[in-house]
Amino acid sequence: MATTKKAATTTPSKGDAPRLKLTLVRSLIGWPDKQRKIVAALGFHRTNSTVEVVDTPTIRGMVRKITHLISIESLV
Repeated sequence: MATTKKAATTTPSKGDAPRLKLTLVRSLIGWPDKQRKIVAALGFHRTNSTVEVVDTPTIRGMVRKITHLISIESLV
């Protein structure tokens, strides 16, 4: 019976990964539906809500699309 080894993951686990603290500071009224979907995908529910997300290239791309709506803090 052969044993298989799991490959080491290249993405850091949530505990030790760099994180971003994002706050939705502007209302979504009047902004395109695509930007509203990005805000929802990041986990925001209402204005002035805050979420912490893992700092990945995917998240950075989403953040770059809505920088005019949010404030960004880097958590160490």
